[in-house]
Amino acid sequence: MKILISVDIEGIAGVFHPEQTRAGNPEYERARRLMTAEANAVIEGALASGASEILVNDSHGGFRNLLPDLLHPAASAILGKPRLLGMMSGVESGVDAVMMVGYHGRSQSRGILAHTINSFAFSRVWLNDMELGEAGIYGALAGEFGVPVIFGSGDDVFVAENQALFPHAKLVAIKTADGNTSGVSLSPQRANALLGENATAAIAAIGQAKPFVLQTPLTCRLQIQSPALADLFCQLPLLQRIDGVNVEFAAPSVQYAVRILNSLSAMSFMLR
Repeated sequence: MKILISVDIEGIAGVFHPEQTRAGNPEYERARRLMTAEANAVIEGALASGASEILVNDSHGGFRNLLPDLLHPAASAILGKPRLLGMMSGVESGVDAVMMVGYHGRSQSRGILAHTINSFAFSRVWLNDMELGEAGIYGALAGEFGVPVIFGSGDDVFVAENQALFPHAKLVAIKTADGNTSGVSLSPQRANALLGENATAAIAAIGQAKPFVLQTPLTCRLQIQSPALADLFCQLPLLQRIDGVNVEFAAPSVQYAVRILNSLSAMSFMLR
């Protein structure tokens, strides 16, 4: 049984502030160790329930946050960018299921460090009139490959947003949001134990899981953070301007939409 584990950092126990997510300071160095430890807890839980091959996709920022020397030796790490499938790279290699670790709520929600792909660029994202965050977008990408999401962890807002999308998945809240940069977290030790237990249960129930599939072709609608960014993005002729900060484009597949979104995200750095 081959499993893909996609690991972000904002939904990790003990992580509450942007400083903890950005390289170049001691808080980040501590957070990436916590991130690696949570990945290891889920790896161990998956192995305990029969997983035979595990890919771990580093899915935060520059995609090089996990500490390879501390990662469980049974797993292989997917690191660095750019990648065609971004946070879901590895799903194309014949995996049986996806597990999401350290994920967060979508942009404009009350979740801890909530955003969607790029907080500077995007305010809200819809696929076929369904507003989605990163879990929904990349879960739909996995679904396009026929792969179900069977596990996810993050704060309570992440769990509430995504339970209907992945009804058979074990979604675990390891912290509760009071606001964008505040809340209550389990200790890392307690969180890791809970993640391991639920990862084992998720693998055991894999036969009940079904992929999250969107009807294609689809329409992707974006609310942009500023008119200036919308001006920039609409240099691409495939985007249609709706108003000052809303644009849309047609996509033949979720993979196509994800690749455009990640390209727009990269373009946005011109205006930072």
